[in-house]
Amino acid sequence: MLNSYFPEKNQIFSMKGIPEITISPRFCGPPGTSNGGYTCGLLDNLTDYISEVTLRRPPPLDKKLQVRREGDPLQLMDGDHLIASARPGAVEFTAPPPPEWKQAVEASKHYIGFKSHPFPGCFVCGPERREHDGLRIFAGRVGEGPLLASPWIPDPELAGENGQIRNEFLWAALDCPGAFVFSRDHMPKLVLGRMTARAERTIAAGEQCVVVAWPKGQDGRKYFSGTAIYNQARELCAVADAIWIELVS
Repeated sequence: MLNSYFPEKNQIFSMKGIPEITISPRFCGPPGTSNGGYTCGLLDNLTDYISEVTLRRPPPLDKKLQVRREGDPLQLMDGDHLIASARPGAVEFTAPPPPEWKQAVEASKHYIGFKSHPFPGCFVCGPERREHDGLRIFAGRVGEGPLLASPWIPDPELAGENGQIRNEFLWAALDCPGAFVFSRDHMPKLVLGRMTARAERTIAAGEQCVVVAWPKGQDGRKYFSGTAIYNQARELCAVADAIWIELVS
């Protein structure tokens, strides 16, 4: 379970009761709203299970959001408006093996977001973000197949006191690459609708990691993808299942 790798997850509840969450503008996705994976990870921090998190509304930035527990489901509220909810979930597929580090570096050079990006200021995948500010995960196609990959060396600022990357940043890293698997000649404008993630191993700050993503299908405006993070020993550290919603103008 995720909590075996992040034992601090429930301390907020046990020590302080039901918390409030305020998301810094730094962790934006689409303009004026939070990155979806980061928000899902914050909510997952407050559970003792593998979380399936559904985003109901764009998470606002720099605003106090309330957390409400009703049985197993955990709800993130903006006043009377439901922003997101978490419930027990599972990731029930096997992630493909990662490419070598040099292959991931080469694939990243072909990141379609360098040419056209719907949200260029995104904390995770935005090319406008500077080093040590955004995650700068730029997943590009590995050869001619469906797999995308990006190198990622997580910054020490993303780590807890134990030197391991915090859970919410793993969820963030697992988020955006899953949207770019659907780009060939153009990039559909997608936002995260639902995400389930499972951690296998912790990741140390400064470790050479490879993030991979692959498509799992499409149903109308719904797109399905998988993502995973591997460490420098090519061991699986985290894997996620995501549903994306295409925005139409």
